[in-house]
Amino acid sequence: MLGAVLSVSRVLAVLTCIATASVARGETISSAAKYARLEDYQTGTVLFDKSGDEPMSPASTSKLLVAEMVFHGLKEGQIKLDDKYHVSDYAWRTGGAKAHGSTMFLKVKSDVAVEDLLRGLIIQSGNDAAIVLAEGLGGSVENFVALMNKRARELGMTHSHFANVWGKDEVGETVTSADMALLARHLIKEYPEYYHYFGEKDFTWTKIRQLNRNPLLTMNIGADGLKTGDTDEAGFGLVASAVQDDQRLLLVVNGYKTAAERAEDSRKLLNWGFKAFDVRTLFQPGDTVGRARVYGGAADTVELTPQATVKAFVLRAGAEKLTARIVYLGPAPAPVEAGRPLGELRIYQGDTLALRAPLQTKNAVPVGGLTRRAADAAWQFGADWLRRAWKP
Repeated sequence: MLGAVLSVSRVLAVLTCIATASVARGETISSAAKYARLEDYQTGTVLFDKSGDEPMSPASTSKLLVAEMVFHGLKEGQIKLDDKYHVSDYAWRTGGAKAHGSTMFLKVKSDVAVEDLLRGLIIQSGNDAAIVLAEGLGGSVENFVALMNKRARELGMTHSHFANVWGKDEVGETVTSADMALLARHLIKEYPEYYHYFGEKDFTWTKIRQLNRNPLLTMNIGADGLKTGDTDEAGFGLVASAVQDDQRLLLVVNGYKTAAERAEDSRKLLNWGFKAFDVRTLFQPGDTVGRARVYGGAADTVELTPQATVKAFVLRAGAEKLTARIVYLGPAPAPVEAGRPLGELRIYQGDTLALRAPLQTKNAVPVGGLTRRAADAAWQFGADWLRRAWKP
């Protein structure tokens, strides 16, 4: 079960010191997007959230997962950039110029290098490129879609499901802003050697030059990727990354009525994220954040400390208090070794979970004596009985 720590006084004391500000989304900005999520890349802090956990249609941003699977195959040595995949009649008819959708204008029955297909997928958002890659990697589109959903689960995209490889609106094609931010972070962190494709501003194939559809790349705000998407159902959306003064922000937006609205609102959100916050250190590894209960140990509790530095993004013009909670799976059975992962610190602004920081044990707790173990066993029996008695 998840249990609250016995003491969070250290957390509350620190948060009280910055109670005139907020680490999460403030009331100083709004967004025209139906769905929006702005995160700090390094810490994962949520700076702005609007329906971030609500299901939405991804449109062509779903091709980010296709790209991830290609990158993964390249990194694992399963494929190479100069490998060639065949353009089937199905790929040409369904995703090519004949289909009147986003296309890189592949020629039917031609053989195209993986690197060219990647550029067509990412820069031109080619549906034909997505299908050819799916058939080449998965043997068929249907099999590749199954692999996409398997890969999404492996990456932790637990609220997303894919029904096709190019983002077509249909039943079963759904993601969340939070999941897409997770995917963007993974792409940037795990594939630095391939991430540059997302920032390339144009690509020419068969003498047809097409510009990157990401409008932020030309705005001089530090944007360096990732991908746009739009359909009748989804509206206009974008998964983006930008860097200013060594800080990277991730932005996921969707549901705009026009491309122009998407571009301007995205620019506004990113600029706000870079300028509206001060960064303050709350805890360092080694600091005692709180305590967790121990079962059968020489001590009743064990101290908890963060695995990494915990930073708060404090709105300069904010006025809301922060709240914090520590949760863990417990009580922890003795013996408890130092450095054992145990729970996490969660910091909220209002109802928004702004930051999750993993915690670990600061000290070791050996097994207690017979009397101690018997007392803990009696306590656990009583707690279990009460839970069963009060269970609805």
